[in-house]
Amino acid sequence: MRRPKIGLALGSGGARGFAHLGVIKVLRDEGIPIDMIAGSSMGAMVGCFYGAGLDVDRLYKLSRAFKRKYYLDFTVPKMGFIAGKRVKELIRIFTHGKEIQELDIPVAVVATDLVSGEKVVFKDGPIANAVRASIAIPGIFTPEKLGGRLLIDGGVIDRIPVSVVKEMGADIVIAVDVSHVKTNAEITSIFDVIMQSIDIMQMELVATREIASDIMIKPRVEMYSSRAFTNIDDIIANGEKETVKQIGKIKQVIEQWKEPQTE
Repeated sequence: MRRPKIGLALGSGGARGFAHLGVIKVLRDEGIPIDMIAGSSMGAMVGCFYGAGLDVDRLYKLSRAFKRKYYLDFTVPKMGFIAGKRVKELIRIFTHGKEIQELDIPVAVVATDLVSGEKVVFKDGPIANAVRASIAIPGIFTPEKLGGRLLIDGGVIDRIPVSVVKEMGADIVIAVDVSHVKTNAEITSIFDVIMQSIDIMQMELVATREIASDIMIKPRVEMYSSRAFTNIDDIIANGEKETVKQIGKIKQVIEQWKEPQTE
């Protein structure tokens, strides 16, 4: 009898997405296999970095060095404040210029077609292009032009891509939500306005993702800025902590899984 295939659905959430690293570390430490990953926005970036073979310790070090000055290349705001060329180059370097289909495990990157409103799922092609499209937070990053499409943040259409990882063949889906609305948030810039607005718009939709997944992990990271890239250690630690809490349930779901019988 085969074991169940386990898929991760890693959600969007800006800097809070580094909590995904804590989730991955605990799953690895507990011997829970990760067979495939679907990610939106920051979830796509973390998923591709992990799939590129970067070990978790190295990813922790990388995340601590991830400062805004390294990826912000401001442009005259026509369709966004940040051109995104720097971050694309950063992604290309850390994933060794690989294509998605060359990753160690299957990874799907979710983006949104700004013109048609369709969900776009990348399962092959250059990682840097797909992830740059997936992290293009509307109003902040300029959209990514790719294959005749104008693409923006995957979190706009599918914040936690549970259905995508199921379509990839996952028998058990572990979803990670890192983008709760920060109530009484200090709104001081246009960046805060945009990020908080997206979080609010997505609130209701996430409830359906929770029902569709087998396990939903919700690291308590709403108190941290989604844009500042500070408190990274605390954000990762929250990812670890919430996963440890759910380990018993995850193992139980895996143990109780039975292969669907074919007639």
